[in-house]
Amino acid sequence: MSKVSSVMNIAQRSMMNAQTGLQTVSHNIANKNTEGYTRQRLEIQSTAPTGLGKVQIGTGAKTTAVTRTNNPHLEKQIQFEQMKMGFGEGKMAYLNRVENIFNEQINKGLNHFMGEFFNAFRELSNYPESLPIRTQVKETAWNMTQDFKRIDSQMKKIQDEVDNEIVGEINEVNRMAEEIADLNQKVESIEITGSVANDHRDRRDHILKELGEKINIKYAEVENGKVNVTAGSTIVLVSGYDAAKLSSESTPEKGLKREGNNDISFQANERSTKYNVTTQINGGKLGGMLEVRDKVINDIMSKVDKLAYSMAESINEVHQMGYDQKSRPAGQFFDLNGPEKGTASRIDISDTISRDVSFIAAGLMPDAPADNRVANVISSLQYKPLLNGEDTLDDFYNGLVGELSVVTKKSRSLFEHQAESLSQLKNIRESISGVSIDEETVKMIEYQKAFDASAKLIKTADEMLDTVINLKR
Repeated sequence: MSKVSSVMNIAQRSMMNAQTGLQTVSHNIANKNTEGYTRQRLEIQSTAPTGLGKVQIGTGAKTTAVTRTNNPHLEKQIQFEQMKMGFGEGKMAYLNRVENIFNEQINKGLNHFMGEFFNAFRELSNYPESLPIRTQVKETAWNMTQDFKRIDSQMKKIQDEVDNEIVGEINEVNRMAEEIADLNQKVESIEITGSVANDHRDRRDHILKELGEKINIKYAEVENGKVNVTAGSTIVLVSGYDAAKLSSESTPEKGLKREGNNDISFQANERSTKYNVTTQINGGKLGGMLEVRDKVINDIMSKVDKLAYSMAESINEVHQMGYDQKSRPAGQFFDLNGPEKGTASRIDISDTISRDVSFIAAGLMPDAPADNRVANVISSLQYKPLLNGEDTLDDFYNGLVGELSVVTKKSRSLFEHQAESLSQLKNIRESISGVSIDEETVKMIEYQKAFDASAKLIKTADEMLDTVINLKR
């Protein structure tokens, strides 16, 4: 009788194992398209046998665990590569915009307007008394100053857009840090019972990858399955159940950062001191955006200021040596108030020339209507080494545009290579941890047949029991 009962117990456990297996298969299929999900497998182990003399008789099997099929090393590698991918994405989004500002294949650009301005002075040297040509000099000068201002304005606009996006990204980083802290609590509360929190771990791993795409982080698993996350070198974003917050606000000029652009601050809790951590953020999308805003754009703006200042200062120096159309000592051609920094945003034609083109000097001597020496010298400045003692205005401008093109091309190439590497790693992960519908279908049939066979065992044992009971009738 006890052996018949043992058969029924073995069959009952087998049915339970098959049901748990089918439940795991259905969970896998349902999460086939869930991002970051790792397929789960049922771990079944033989139960301890019983002894009958010298014979050991098996007692069936039991479910010991439901495990994740993953490779922790590969997951860490994907997180690291995703962080590099985020950095490239942050840079490329704005480098393309900066490059378009200097694209003279679509619209007239600064190089074109500078050429028109110096050509107008060449024309003036041929007809020093011509009022239409003097007007042309003024108009081309105005066009050129407006293009300096356009470049400066569009650069600052991109920096402002970066600041707006930084605010949004910081909010996302804070939300993810809170979710990781919450998942730490859930993982610990489940695993303290001896179970494995598969789904919570999957979600946490996925959030860590997304967080790394936005900001350079390091993380490590500590006691009871919790994960601590550090951004930069000293920013403790998540410590156990606690998540700190980053914030972003406009601050004065400091280091490479321009006046009014946002800095990123860190405050561990409400009682602690807030401190600036902008320089620590050099990875992920935020790192890429900060590099374009503070290094690439500010470097270009500085060079455009230098170009505008050097050109205007050289032209003013020559212009003030001459006499205007009415033999008055000439003044400045361009208004240059202030230092070199910011010249592109301030450069303008002098008020006197704006009102009356007769104030433009073409000759070196008064009362000499045919004198064109000042106009000649100014027109020749286009090809003089006015910058760094060796670069002409054209050389300097072309060098600036060429340097930007090289930086953009290099970043684009790295970004594309990074995207390809990450795609390959994700394919490897999919082959290890992804859900295969074919494989799950096979598993489903296996568990279904195991369930049917176990049910037949119970039926057989029941019939054997009836036989035993009816023996005495």
